[in-house]
Amino acid sequence: MTRVDDEWMKLLIDEGEDPEYLWAFSEVTEGAKPDRTPETETVPVGLRKIKEAGVRNVFFEVDLGDATYDFDRFSMKEMCKLTKKWIRWCYDNLHPNAKVLINIRDIEAVMETHPERVCKFVQSISKMPCDRRPFGFAYEEPGKSLPEECGHWARLIRKIMDANNFNGHLLVHVHEKYGYCDATALQCLMDGADGIWASMCGEGAAMGQASSCVTLMNMIRLGNEKVLKAYNCQSLRRSAIEVTKITTGKLPHKRQPIFGTRALDYVFNLTKDQFHLADFFGVKAPVRITTMASAEMIKQRLINLFGEDSQFNLEIATRMKEIILEDLRSNRRVEYMSSFGLAVLFDRAGGSLTADMRDRITAVGQKEPHVKYLIGEIRKIWDELDAREENERDDMLAFDSFYHGFMAQYFASYRTKETKQALKALDMDVDGKVDWNEFKVYLTWAANEYPETETPEDLLVIVFTEAIIPASRDEYVSPTDIINS
Repeated sequence: MTRVDDEWMKLLIDEGEDPEYLWAFSEVTEGAKPDRTPETETVPVGLRKIKEAGVRNVFFEVDLGDATYDFDRFSMKEMCKLTKKWIRWCYDNLHPNAKVLINIRDIEAVMETHPERVCKFVQSISKMPCDRRPFGFAYEEPGKSLPEECGHWARLIRKIMDANNFNGHLLVHVHEKYGYCDATALQCLMDGADGIWASMCGEGAAMGQASSCVTLMNMIRLGNEKVLKAYNCQSLRRSAIEVTKITTGKLPHKRQPIFGTRALDYVFNLTKDQFHLADFFGVKAPVRITTMASAEMIKQRLINLFGEDSQFNLEIATRMKEIILEDLRSNRRVEYMSSFGLAVLFDRAGGSLTADMRDRITAVGQKEPHVKYLIGEIRKIWDELDAREENERDDMLAFDSFYHGFMAQYFASYRTKETKQALKALDMDVDGKVDWNEFKVYLTWAANEYPETETPEDLLVIVFTEAIIPASRDEYVSPTDIINS
């Protein structure tokens, strides 16, 4: 029977994918006979399809528990012999440099009842001649065991491999079930495993899996410089998001660690040259064109957003700076950070709008009623919070009110340094409160820069993840400010 995967694998190779990096799964036997002993003569269908497709790397699935085979009728010695037979078959029939991994699929069950089977199996395979040994072992945890248990399995297997001078790989795959999966994957890596096999995202069988993106990120976060140098952190996160979209048709859950929209972790203490939150998340703080911006900064921002143009010179930038100051003196709060905002400022300064500028202004103009709706809905929340304070309806919110009304889902505590940095980034006039007009600058920027935003909730996500949080990392907060909060 031809399945979609069969055709897809052939298509990949026909389109030039390097088979060196392609893997396919196969059972180590064609199946169990009526007496619950493995079929030993027929080449497993997985291997036959792998050969037909031109793939060379095999991931064998092996069961050592009583649920699949009757080991009173078929001994562990015979199981080891059968597995070695198909390993040799791979080298002889697929490619001399084939990579073979052996996954002990039911290790959780067999370690509870017959751990000696795992020991015998690993020892027997590890003793194969060097040119016939597999690429390594793997084991699969269904989400039932504690991290310490799974780490023990890694130590045991690695100890046997080392005792036989087998420096092959030991990979682990952990399913989600009771919330341990990411901790379990890390524990296995600490205790002897040297790799994982998992999707970029958390989607998978049953409730999902420990994703490679989350595992790698945690290794980096904990100071693993080898992983930091080996992977592009920005690409890892983007890849996890895209794989989730391809798999489910939707974005990752908002509370998905690392690559969900609310996955804002402020526990990093590494220096900028090692790792930085904003760099990992692939976001940059928008350049804040304010009264403090120089003409040179405005000129450079024009070039960055719209490309080189003879009009983008210090003369026009100086005039734009003057208009910003005029707006301040007339108490007019305007947003200049977005491409739309800067284009309007350029136009007001007497510049001749480029085609790109006109297109952006037109696009925002078409969305203006929706933008007003989005900001209006957020204003309703603001007004409710404002009404609870002593000086009600003064368009100002105390830091505490603003935190509980808007920030709590992004920051673990009101008293952390990171929360104080974000509040300081919002407090543009340094009066110890958040002014509605200060907050509205970010809301307007987000609505203009991301015109496809549909809901107020989505707009707030963009405001915090794409603007306030990246912008806040350069704010200085003294230890006294944190203690006195």
